[in-house]
Amino acid sequence: MTIRAKLYTALVVGIAGLVLTVSVGIWGMSRLGDRFDRVQKAADAQALALQLKFDVTDFNGWQTAYGYDNGRSRPTFLRSVARFRTDLARAKRGLRRPAEKKALTGITAAFDDFMELDRQAFAALQAGRGDEVRQLFLGPEITNFSRAAAAAQTLASYEKTRAASEEKSFKDARRDALRLLVIVSAIAAVLIAILLVTANDLARSAERALGASAPH
Repeated sequence: MTIRAKLYTALVVGIAGLVLTVSVGIWGMSRLGDRFDRVQKAADAQALALQLKFDVTDFNGWQTAYGYDNGRSRPTFLRSVARFRTDLARAKRGLRRPAEKKALTGITAAFDDFMELDRQAFAALQAGRGDEVRQLFLGPEITNFSRAAAAAQTLASYEKTRAASEEKSFKDARRDALRLLVIVSAIAAVLIAILLVTANDLARSAERALGASAPH
Protein backbone atom coordinates (compact mmCIF):
# COMPACT_ATOMS: atom_id res chain seq x y z
CA MET A 1 0.00 0.00 0.00
CA THR A 2 1.34 3.41 -0.93
CA ILE A 3 1.87 6.17 1.60
CA ARG A 4 -1.00 8.14 0.10
CA ALA A 5 -3.35 5.18 0.36
CA LYS A 6 -2.33 4.59 3.96
CA LEU A 7 -2.90 8.27 4.74
CA TYR A 8 -6.37 8.27 3.20
CA THR A 9 -7.25 5.08 5.02
CA ALA A 10 -6.11 6.53 8.32
CA LEU A 11 -8.12 9.71 7.78
CA VAL A 12 -11.24 7.75 6.88
CA VAL A 13 -10.85 5.58 9.96
CA GLY A 14 -10.40 8.60 12.23
CA ILE A 15 -13.32 10.52 10.72
CA ALA A 16 -15.52 7.43 10.94
CA GLY A 17 -14.81 7.21 14.64
CA LEU A 18 -15.73 10.84 15.21
CA VAL A 19 -18.87 10.63 13.06
CA LEU A 20 -19.99 7.47 14.85
CA THR A 21 -19.54 9.04 18.27
CA VAL A 22 -21.33 12.27 17.33
CA SER A 23 -24.17 10.40 15.61
CA VAL A 24 -24.80 8.16 18.59
CA GLY A 25 -24.66 11.16 20.91
CA ILE A 26 -27.24 13.06 18.86
CA TRP A 27 -29.46 9.99 18.59
CA GLY A 28 -29.25 9.38 22.32
CA MET A 29 -30.08 13.00 23.18
CA SER A 30 -33.03 12.99 20.78
CA ARG A 31 -34.39 9.74 22.21
CA LEU A 32 -34.00 10.98 25.77
CA GLY A 33 -35.68 14.24 24.82
CA ASP A 34 -38.69 12.39 23.45
CA ARG A 35 -38.84 10.19 26.54
CA PHE A 36 -38.61 13.20 28.83
CA ASP A 37 -41.47 14.90 26.98
CA ARG A 38 -43.58 11.80 27.55
CA VAL A 39 -42.68 11.79 31.24
CA GLN A 40 -43.69 15.45 31.50
CA LYS A 41 -46.99 14.87 29.74
CA ALA A 42 -47.77 11.90 31.98
CA ALA A 43 -46.95 13.98 35.06
CA ASP A 44 -49.21 16.78 33.83
CA ALA A 45 -52.02 14.28 33.22
CA GLN A 46 -51.60 12.88 36.71
CA ALA A 47 -51.73 16.36 38.21
CA LEU A 48 -54.90 17.13 36.25
CA ALA A 49 -56.54 13.88 37.38
CA LEU A 50 -55.72 14.69 41.01
CA GLN A 51 -57.14 18.18 40.53
CA LEU A 52 -60.40 16.72 39.23
CA LYS A 53 -60.53 14.41 42.24
CA PHE A 54 -60.08 17.41 44.53
CA ASP A 55 -62.69 19.43 42.61
CA VAL A 56 -65.33 16.74 43.04
CA THR A 57 -64.76 16.64 46.80
CA ASP A 58 -64.64 20.43 46.99
CA PHE A 59 -67.93 21.23 45.27
CA ASN A 60 -69.69 18.44 47.15
CA GLY A 61 -68.48 19.90 50.44
CA TRP A 62 -69.66 23.39 49.56
CA GLN A 63 -73.03 22.06 48.45
CA THR A 64 -73.49 20.43 51.85
CA ALA A 65 -72.43 23.69 53.49
CA TYR A 66 -75.00 25.85 51.71
CA GLY A 67 -77.68 23.30 52.52
CA TYR A 68 -77.03 23.90 56.20
CA ASP A 69 -76.35 27.66 56.21
CA ASN A 70 -79.51 28.58 54.32
CA GLY A 71 -77.71 29.20 51.02
CA ARG A 72 -74.99 31.58 52.21
CA SER A 73 -72.25 29.29 50.87
CA ARG A 74 -73.89 28.79 47.48
CA PRO A 75 -71.73 31.43 45.69
CA THR A 76 -68.64 29.52 46.85
CA PHE A 77 -70.24 26.29 45.68
CA LEU A 78 -70.88 27.79 42.24
CA ARG A 79 -67.28 29.00 41.97
CA SER A 80 -66.12 25.50 42.85
CA VAL A 81 -68.41 24.04 40.19
CA ALA A 82 -67.07 26.51 37.62
CA ARG A 83 -63.49 25.51 38.45
CA PHE A 84 -64.41 21.86 38.06
CA ARG A 85 -66.03 22.53 34.67
CA THR A 86 -62.86 24.25 33.48
CA ASP A 87 -60.64 21.39 34.63
CA LEU A 88 -63.00 18.80 33.17
CA ALA A 89 -63.00 20.54 29.78
CA ARG A 90 -59.19 20.67 29.86
CA ALA A 91 -59.06 16.97 30.71
CA LYS A 92 -61.37 16.08 27.83
CA ARG A 93 -59.15 17.99 25.42
CA GLY A 94 -55.90 16.46 26.62
CA LEU A 95 -56.72 12.96 27.87
CA ARG A 96 -57.71 10.93 24.84
CA ARG A 97 -56.78 7.35 25.69
CA PRO A 98 -59.70 4.89 25.91
CA ALA A 99 -59.30 4.37 29.66
CA GLU A 100 -59.13 8.12 30.22
CA LYS A 101 -62.19 8.80 28.08
CA LYS A 102 -64.14 6.10 29.90
CA ALA A 103 -63.32 7.58 33.29
CA LEU A 104 -64.14 11.10 32.12
CA THR A 105 -67.47 9.90 30.74
CA GLY A 106 -68.25 8.44 34.15
CA ILE A 107 -67.32 11.67 35.90
CA THR A 108 -69.41 13.72 33.48
CA ALA A 109 -72.51 11.54 33.82
CA ALA A 110 -72.33 11.62 37.61
CA PHE A 111 -71.74 15.37 37.62
CA ASP A 112 -74.72 16.02 35.33
CA ASP A 113 -76.96 14.01 37.66
CA PHE A 114 -75.44 15.83 40.62
CA MET A 115 -76.25 19.25 39.18
CA GLU A 116 -79.77 18.22 38.15
CA LEU A 117 -80.49 17.21 41.72
CA ASP A 118 -78.80 20.36 42.97
CA ARG A 119 -81.25 22.49 41.00
CA GLN A 120 -84.11 20.66 42.69
CA ALA A 121 -82.51 21.06 46.11
CA PHE A 122 -81.85 24.77 45.65
CA ALA A 123 -85.44 25.34 44.52
CA ALA A 124 -86.63 23.55 47.66
CA LEU A 125 -84.27 25.68 49.78
CA GLN A 126 -85.66 28.87 48.27
CA ALA A 127 -89.18 27.62 49.00
CA GLY A 128 -88.24 27.09 52.62
CA ARG A 129 -88.29 23.29 52.51
CA GLY A 130 -85.06 22.75 54.40
CA ASP A 131 -85.83 19.18 55.41
CA GLU A 132 -86.28 18.19 51.77
CA VAL A 133 -82.93 19.78 50.89
CA ARG A 134 -81.10 17.80 53.55
CA GLN A 135 -82.85 14.59 52.52
CA LEU A 136 -81.69 15.13 48.93
CA PHE A 137 -78.13 15.98 49.96
CA LEU A 138 -77.79 13.06 52.38
CA GLY A 139 -79.48 10.54 50.10
CA PRO A 140 -79.37 10.52 46.28
CA GLU A 141 -76.85 13.36 46.06
CA ILE A 142 -74.33 11.35 48.06
CA THR A 143 -74.80 8.56 45.50
CA ASN A 144 -74.04 10.98 42.66
CA PHE A 145 -71.01 12.31 44.50
CA SER A 146 -69.76 8.76 45.16
CA ARG A 147 -70.06 7.92 41.46
CA ALA A 148 -68.12 11.01 40.44
CA ALA A 149 -65.48 10.45 43.13
CA ALA A 150 -65.05 6.79 42.14
CA ALA A 151 -64.58 7.68 38.46
CA ALA A 152 -62.13 10.44 39.42
CA GLN A 153 -60.18 7.97 41.56
CA THR A 154 -60.09 5.51 38.66
CA LEU A 155 -58.65 8.23 36.43
CA ALA A 156 -56.11 9.28 39.07
CA SER A 157 -54.97 5.67 39.56
CA TYR A 158 -54.60 5.18 35.80
CA GLU A 159 -52.53 8.36 35.45
CA LYS A 160 -50.36 7.39 38.41
CA THR A 161 -49.58 4.02 36.79
CA ARG A 162 -48.93 5.67 33.44
CA ALA A 163 -46.61 8.28 34.98
CA ALA A 164 -44.63 5.56 36.77
CA SER A 165 -44.33 3.57 33.54
CA GLU A 166 -43.11 6.59 31.56
CA GLU A 167 -40.57 7.44 34.24
CA LYS A 168 -39.24 3.89 34.18
CA SER A 169 -39.02 3.98 30.37
CA PHE A 170 -37.06 7.23 30.59
CA LYS A 171 -34.61 5.79 33.10
CA ASP A 172 -34.17 2.65 30.97
CA ALA A 173 -33.60 4.76 27.84
CA ARG A 174 -31.04 6.90 29.69
CA ARG A 175 -29.18 3.80 30.90
CA ASP A 176 -29.19 2.26 27.42
CA ALA A 177 -28.03 5.50 25.82
CA LEU A 178 -25.14 5.85 28.27
CA ARG A 179 -24.15 2.22 27.75
CA LEU A 180 -24.19 2.61 23.96
CA LEU A 181 -22.25 5.85 24.17
CA VAL A 182 -19.56 4.14 26.25
CA ILE A 183 -19.31 1.31 23.71
CA VAL A 184 -19.13 3.71 20.76
CA SER A 185 -16.58 5.87 22.56
CA ALA A 186 -14.43 2.79 23.09
CA ILE A 187 -14.71 1.92 19.40
CA ALA A 188 -13.83 5.52 18.49
CA ALA A 189 -10.81 5.36 20.78
CA VAL A 190 -9.63 2.21 18.99
CA LEU A 191 -10.08 3.88 15.61
CA ILE A 192 -8.18 6.94 16.75
CA ALA A 193 -5.42 4.69 18.07
CA ILE A 194 -5.27 3.05 14.63
CA LEU A 195 -5.03 6.53 13.11
CA LEU A 196 -2.14 7.45 15.42
CA VAL A 197 -0.32 4.20 14.74
CA THR A 198 -0.79 4.65 11.01
CA ALA A 199 0.36 8.26 11.19
CA ASN A 200 3.48 7.19 13.12
CA ASP A 201 4.15 4.45 10.56
CA LEU A 202 3.77 6.96 7.72
CA ALA A 203 6.14 9.35 9.44
CA ARG A 204 8.78 6.64 9.78
CA SER A 205 8.27 5.59 6.17
CA ALA A 206 8.70 9.18 5.07
CA GLU A 207 11.89 9.54 7.15
CA ARG A 208 13.34 6.38 5.63
CA ALA A 209 12.42 7.57 2.14
CA LEU A 210 14.06 10.92 2.75
CA GLY A 211 17.12 9.22 4.19
CA ALA A 212 17.42 6.92 1.18
CA SER A 213 17.14 9.80 -1.29
CA ALA A 214 19.57 12.10 0.49
CA PRO A 215 22.97 12.51 -1.27
CA HIS A 216 25.92 10.74 0.42
